[in-house]
Formats: sequence, structure tokens, C-alpha cells
Amino acid sequence: MRLAWLELRDFRNHAHTSIATMPEGLTVAVGPNGEGKTNLLEGMHVLYALASPRTSTNEPLVREGAEHGYVRGEFETRDGKMLVEVEIPRKGASRVKLNRSPVRRKRDLRTHVRAVLFGPFDLPIVIGDPSKRRAFLDEAVVALHPARDTLTTAYDKVLRQRNRLLKEHEGRGAPPGLEAWDEELIQAGVRVIRARAEAVSALERPASEAFTDLAGYELLVRYLPNVEAPGDTEKAVAAFRERLVERRSDELIRRASLVGPHRDDLELSVREFGARAFASHGETWAAALCLRLGLASAVADEVGEPPLLLIDDPYSALSPDRRDRISERLRERPGQIVISVADDADVPSRADAVWDIRAGTVTPREAA
Repeated sequence: MRLAWLELRDFRNHAHTSIATMPEGLTVAVGPNGEGKTNLLEGMHVLYALASPRTSTNEPLVREGAEHGYVRGEFETRDGKMLVEVEIPRKGASRVKLNRSPVRRKRDLRTHVRAVLFGPFDLPIVIGDPSKRRAFLDEAVVALHPARDTLTTAYDKVLRQRNRLLKEHEGRGAPPGLEAWDEELIQAGVRVIRARAEAVSALERPASEAFTDLAGYELLVRYLPNVEAPGDTEKAVAAFRERLVERRSDELIRRASLVGPHRDDLELSVREFGARAFASHGETWAAALCLRLGLASAVADEVGEPPLLLIDDPYSALSPDRRDRISERLRERPGQIVISVADDADVPSRADAVWDIRAGTVTPREAA
């Protein structure tokens, strides 16, 4: 899988960036901060995710003075060529086309196109609250199996209804209808737990191996479900139901659901200590980066070809020896990789292509 060409128009600070031929291998975008390196990688990622990891609204994505931003690109995949066109209005929903036809569900695109993005915005996965790690778990599920993109949404809908029932009940004992919502929560919750467990199983080994190669010691990655879900469906359902019975009195007192995947976490440990509390800044950065590298490897194993790998500012928190190590490993990885750096000194010596980025303009180093 590779991105063959890219066009950004009125996207962030890119008035018009057109890259007629995307290089193979490792490409480095280099330039001072604020010139548009991150925006370039973000635009590439929008072709897959159809949204930005940096903002929840469209308005920041549209260049000042314009009403719409546009991102276009064509992927070459095992299934053939995939032309993706995204029109981003300041207000309202983006309009997406795949091979000239409207895309109504993200999975229709993600089934064919895969990309993995790392950036400083990933640090909360390691040091943030559990909700950040749950979001990463669900992102990993969708990256590996796009058809599962509704699992968490369906669970959250049931959870909201059950919470409303608990909150609004004024009588003694359990509110009428709670048992019915228990069953809905159990069925939806077991599906989420199993999908998350499968995703962690796929990425934990390559993530830990990447970290060991980088740091010299292991990163422990372990899924911590609030409710264990054994392989047998009946046992999984029974375990969930038992936990609900155990916490029933607490739920009635607190008027909230206390059992289920909305209370899951992902354990990340280095040197036998939790990374959130005890890791150094460099270890935290490396752990977040290696989680993304592990996910990219897991996606490659799942679909049979590496995804487009985008890495924004990978070196800023790493020591010189670790910078050299990760540069070498990135150069050895299969597939198309684009990274950004702020300084020429950080450009890997064996990069396949180098782009200079200035004021939203991309200039191939050979043409400078």
C-alpha cells in the first residue's frame, strides 16, 4: 500500500501543495516549527481517518480567508487504485468521495486504505487518564478491523440509557427495567472487550520489541479489562452478569454504571514500574512512539501489506543514541514512511527523499 500522489488546497497553512509523485521508502519533511510539516502529515492522515487527531472541529483545518479546505490523494493497494477526495467546510460535515463515489461510512474507505500516525498528541496515551488509553484501544480495533467501528458507539448508547435510568430513579431498590438494560450492557460490552483484547494481542509484541530495540529494556503492554471475558461466550456473559450483581448496591448508591469496558485500562510499564507515574519524559515519548509502531506492524500482519506510516517529530525527546537507533529501524521498515524533523542535523543519512517545508510550501531537496 502506498500513497501515489497528494494535493492539499487551503488546508491549514498550505494554500496549494501538490506532490505529483510520492517517494517510496523513507521521506523526511524538514523545516522550522510552524512552517507546515505537521500540517502536511495531518493532511495525509485525513485521507484515511477523515478527521484530525489535533482538533474535533473543521474550522482550524481551513486556511484563513478560505471557506473550504481540500485534501486529495490516490492510494495504490492490493485492491487497486483508491482515489480519495475530502472537501472540508468551515462549518458542517466534510464531504468524502472514494473513486468519485460518495462515502457514507468511514469503514467503506478504511477497509481499503490504512495509515498510522504518531505525534506529540499521543503522549496522553501514556501519561493521561484511562480514557486516553481506551480511545487508543478503540482506534487500534478500527485500524485492524474497520467493520468493528460501531462496537464502542453501540456500547456507549446502551451505557447512557442505563445511566439515565439509574440517575433518574427516586424509589427504593433497583429501578424498573434495569435487568433489561443489564442484558443490553452485557451483550454490547462483551463484544467491545473481546475486540480490545484481540487488538492488544496483535500489537503488544511488536510494540514491546520496538521499545526494547530502542531503549534496551522491555515495555510491558497489557490489557486491563474491567470485566474478564473468557473465550467461551456463555462464560463471558456469566462473568459480566456476576460482576453486575456484585456492584449492584454501589451502583444504586452512586446512580451510575460501575461495571463494563468504560472502566477498562491499558497497562504500560517500563523497568517493572507504571509508565504513567514513573517513566522519564524520554521513556514516555518512546513508549507512545512504539505503541504506534506496534500498531503499524499489527496492521501489516492483518492486511498483508504495511500501512502508510506518518511520524511527526519523532526525535525531540530522545537521546542522540536513541535517535540514531530509531532512524536506522525506520529505514529498515517496509512500506512508505514520512517523518518530520525541525533540524537538518536530524535528517537520517539514508533517507530516500528530503522535502524542505517553508510557509506551507513543499520543495524537494533535489530541486532546491
